[in-house]
Amino acid sequence: MTTPGPAPSVHVRSAGSALPGEPVDNTALAAALGVNEEWIDVFIGTRTRHFARDLTSGDIRWTLADLCADAAANALENSGTDPAEVEFLVLGTATPDHLMPATVNQVADQLGLDQLPTYQLQSGCAGAVQALSVAQYLIGSGEFTTGLAIGGDVCTKHLDLRRDLSEAAPGDLVNCVLFGDGAGAAVLSSRPGDRAVALRRVLNRCTGLGREPGQIIDWFGLADRDEPRQALIEDYKAIEESVPTMAVEILWELLDSLGWAAAGDLDFLLPPQLSGRMTRLITEQLGVPEAREISCVADTGNNGNALPFLQLERLLQEMTSGQKALAVAVESSKWIKAGFALEHL
Repeated sequence: MTTPGPAPSVHVRSAGSALPGEPVDNTALAAALGVNEEWIDVFIGTRTRHFARDLTSGDIRWTLADLCADAAANALENSGTDPAEVEFLVLGTATPDHLMPATVNQVADQLGLDQLPTYQLQSGCAGAVQALSVAQYLIGSGEFTTGLAIGGDVCTKHLDLRRDLSEAAPGDLVNCVLFGDGAGAAVLSSRPGDRAVALRRVLNRCTGLGREPGQIIDWFGLADRDEPRQALIEDYKAIEESVPTMAVEILWELLDSLGWAAAGDLDFLLPPQLSGRMTRLITEQLGVPEAREISCVADTGNNGNALPFLQLERLLQEMTSGQKALAVAVESSKWIKAGFALEHL
């Protein structure tokens, strides 16, 4: 009997992103929603975000498939990878364009890809990490050499400009000013390419047994679309209380599993990207001041599953040989711990 050889190493060859349109600053957003600009500045701490819908008319300018295809194409170009080399696609999103067809298949169509396996993961902020995890397993199986992991969300489908927000509670207003739209992608391969960045560890674990969801996003069909309930409900207080603690737990679990020391081994930190204000608070609690923070939420808004790939794209531009990085992500819908570790060889 032949003994199986070691699983192929998985490398991140490149990353790419796509943001719709020009950035929308707090002045423009506050005017459109009729809310206090200073409250956005102080309570949210996000300066700009990008919208796939026109802020005035509500017209759709980009679909999620458009953004994901653009991000994937940019990732392929950044590594010089021919689309013909792509053997699978994995997409993580909380806001697909349709229930069917799956958005990942529309992305494949726009990229000109056919006759390959595709996977779509329905998940919030952990979906991007879950996409990396699936890609890692597929390549590690030895059956595939190169694939695309993609994450993206179009959150403005839940932004109703017709609502009167003048009397809305802060917890309700958060959902209107926190989110943005976008997509990101990474090329993963058993072949390192020009940039030898190894994917050392991926963490993905649901920890919400017996806990109420921190976020609920509903689908409306013909039978229930006229009900008065909101499509998006978020317990922002629970998120503020739980996410920083969970982020610290994720960080130390990743470090311990790899045998890395927080001081001396860790060069970069990709913290959870909730909002400008929350990201600052979380980073302070993580307590790794020697690691350089890679953060973008203050400029892009919380665009969900795009964010880890947006951070990854920035990280790859800065990493050099011998450096290590950890990314931490928390999904509050059912309290999922997620993260990944990278090492530049």
